[in-house]
Amino acid sequence: MTVGRNIQTVRESRGLTQAETAEKVGITQAALCQIERGTRNPSLQVAAELAEVLGCRIERFLEGTQ
Repeated sequence: MTVGRNIQTVRESRGLTQAETAEKVGITQAALCQIERGTRNPSLQVAAELAEVLGCRIERFLEGTQ
């Protein structure tokens, strides 16, 4: 699994849309879409903000990526 797929899985489990999540994080929906598809990696700051918005630890995004 990729970081982006992990983010998408957590987001969907929380019942949030890409648009809602992106707005809360302060990025565009297009940027979040690229992150979830794996064509763009989130900066550490964005990853931390995503974790906060999604109510999880940032380490959750790295599970199974090795």
